[in-house]
Amino acid sequence: MNDTFDLNRNAQELYDAKGRRFDAVLREWMSSGVTPKRDGREKVDVIAAAAWLQKESASPLRVPIGVIGPREASSAQMTAALRVGELLADCGFMVICGGRHGVMQSVCEGVARVGGVSIGLLPDTDPALANPFVTVALATGIGEARNALVARASFCLIAIGDSFGTLSEVALGRQFGKVVIGLEGAARVDGVLHVATPEAAVQRVAATVLRID
Repeated sequence: MNDTFDLNRNAQELYDAKGRRFDAVLREWMSSGVTPKRDGREKVDVIAAAAWLQKESASPLRVPIGVIGPREASSAQMTAALRVGELLADCGFMVICGGRHGVMQSVCEGVARVGGVSIGLLPDTDPALANPFVTVALATGIGEARNALVARASFCLIAIGDSFGTLSEVALGRQFGKVVIGLEGAARVDGVLHVATPEAAVQRVAATVLRID
């Protein structure tokens, strides 16, 4: 995405190319009819705009971003998950996942590398079964039914790779009306937005959070 925005950190104001101001409380773009002040204004991309919302505004998104993928993951999928975790946490987003291994462990490791927060919803009753990088391990004890909790609790979802369990989370996410972004062999399901890189996936997340079409 090539969208750029005008950000005035001191005034806590973010404007798009149409001159609309982003209301962080309502999470809407408002037609202000006011030209943004040039003093202190800087051009930022969509990821930097989302990072400002999360780290500097008074109204960050508090709902986590879901990252889903198989336990038996390829090296490319795990590398992508690691980078996705780093980018999401660097923006200030919390991450929610299934808490086990493969893609789930890699995304939690990426989050941990930059000091972020990851939530693992385990299918098991024992929180010790969480991967070592999970920040908060919630042992649901409900088996694969926890997939519905991951899909429901997420603001939007990034699917990395595919498996039957991952496919169920993709389908549930779409059933719940969530934006689902696909990467590295994610299921080709209607409504899934496929991208080529972790950076593009996080750009899509940022655009969803900022309500950019």
